[in-house]
Amino acid sequence: MDNLLSIECLAKSFTLHNLNKQISAVEDVSLYLKEGEFVGITGKSGSGKSTVLKCIYRTYLPHSGHIWYNSERFGRIDLATAPERTIIELRKHEIGYVSQFLSVMPRTTARELVHNAIVEMGEDAQYAEAETIKMLEHFELDRSLWDSYPATFSGGEKLRLNIARAMVKRPRLLLLDEPTASLDHGSKLKVKQLIEQLIKQGTTMLGIFHDLEFMEHLCNREYQIREGKFYTAEKKSKFTIT
Repeated sequence: MDNLLSIECLAKSFTLHNLNKQISAVEDVSLYLKEGEFVGITGKSGSGKSTVLKCIYRTYLPHSGHIWYNSERFGRIDLATAPERTIIELRKHEIGYVSQFLSVMPRTTARELVHNAIVEMGEDAQYAEAETIKMLEHFELDRSLWDSYPATFSGGEKLRLNIARAMVKRPRLLLLDEPTASLDHGSKLKVKQLIEQLIKQGTTMLGIFHDLEFMEHLCNREYQIREGKFYTAEKKSKFTIT
């Protein structure tokens, strides 16, 4: 089985201009994902977990290292140096990202958000509408909210919508940045069901979770990040946050 993603010696730091200081977020990070795997990452808050995912999605530009991705459209490319236009195409068609936060256009309804994500993949409007309804119903988002603006939603409703928008595209690579952080138990189970479904369909996933029970039986391999560096967990039973 080939690697879909291979990270080699990734490093990212941030400049605090007011203090004229450079802060290292992650350094010398190396990991790989084979096609169809679910790989989990844990670590303390502020340890650099989200930074790694944002470098892959290219929200952040790495300072050094390589992020090799085997794209259906472009072949093997380095996400650390790929042109912006290529990154935009990959976000539309191959790479999804789910965070704890929902960032949307102010006057876009919940229904439109999910619908537009499907149309962006090249599907027709009729198919997009049917899939939108299925996804919103799966996450039990109240029908009265479907044509409302997400700015009025609770934190949990926004998160469910964010997950629905990303998962409905069935991306080849899905990055999950603590997607169950503010969800109740029932909503977490809905997310888990969809993750299991996507795994069966061949989606490769890299996920950050603080809920280790949620990760149980989902992950093929696990990494822990400490002081900006990655360590492979030997066994799940020993894989804990300290």
